[in-house]
Amino acid sequence: MSAVRLVDIRETPLDTGEVCAALDDPASGGLTLFVGRVRDHDHGVGVKGLGYSAHPSALERLREVCERVAADHDVQVAAVHRVGDLSIGDIAVVVAASAGHRGDAFAASRDLIDTLKQTVPIWKHQLFADGTEEWVGTP
Repeated sequence: MSAVRLVDIRETPLDTGEVCAALDDPASGGLTLFVGRVRDHDHGVGVKGLGYSAHPSALERLREVCERVAADHDVQVAAVHRVGDLSIGDIAVVVAASAGHRGDAFAASRDLIDTLKQTVPIWKHQLFADGTEEWVGTP
């Protein structure tokens, strides 16, 4: 079985249960889960909503990141990112790692979310309560 158990970018709401189920393994002693949600503020300004856009290469890039993290940490991984318009409290991204020991799972999850945010071409368009807006993650 592949170490990369689930990778997707989708417009529909994300389900943490699906991600955990993808990593179900009796040899796994630790499973870490990171859930990124839309918060109601950024830079000290209220956020009223946001949208995510993905480059056509984003899914392949996300898969590459997952494969690298799984190999570097000797873990199983899953990552799902949402695109489209999201509201405050919506889940934007879920990443997880499972391993024989919790330390490996924690390190891999951290590496996975940090690398995803730095290298996968998914861009966030924030709409602020004061009427301003900002694109995050664009070149």
